[in-house]
Amino acid sequence: ASKKSGLKSEKAAKFMSADLKVNKLIEQLPFKLTNAQLKAYSEIKKDLESGKPMNRLVQGDVGSGKTLVSFLAAIKAFECGYQSCLMAPTEILAEQHFRNAEKQLNILGVKVGLLTGKTKTKERNLLLEKLQSSELHFLIGTHALIEDWVQFQNLGLVIVDEQHRFGVAQRGLLKNKGLSVHFLIMTATPIPRTLAMTVYGDLDVSIIDEMPVGRLPI
Repeated sequence: ASKKSGLKSEKAAKFMSADLKVNKLIEQLPFKLTNAQLKAYSEIKKDLESGKPMNRLVQGDVGSGKTLVSFLAAIKAFECGYQSCLMAPTEILAEQHFRNAEKQLNILGVKVGLLTGKTKTKERNLLLEKLQSSELHFLIGTHALIEDWVQFQNLGLVIVDEQHRFGVAQRGLLKNKGLSVHFLIMTATPIPRTLAMTVYGDLDVSIIDEMPVGRLPI
């Protein structure tokens, strides 16, 4: 609790925007967001606009649409002139998130990049150049993101997928790449709310407990 109150007294950038691009993406989706997704995003939005660093865990089954909610947060960061990054535990997952982000966010003007252990040196150098000049808005990757040479111009939002696979120190290294960044963790592991408050004492919890219509079981 003391850690949480300490975090609450920190200051972070207020992401105040009209959510025009966020709403545009929601309108362009070939399906409707579930009420649970909309509720999770409204909790995230409130955090991002509060002037205090967000520290939020979004829990939901595989296929419940957590990642899309995190993309909405990244769009809001973009609208406010900040960069975002998303760290995934495997290259396959990072590539999957990258393909989805590119497809959904490029049309909104959000430039997305992918950085994994497989990224060639030439391509990597170009990525890093764009990152430092703010030409790249959203970087998705594996733990390669925490390397010292990955420097952002204006990192405002860190998203971590399947956080239990990363150490606390690794997450800390990523957060330190920005100044009082907003922090969002996604997990598919069912965690009872009371346990979540104990294990993740410094985090607020959003639960996506509804599957999108027509979604086939995994």
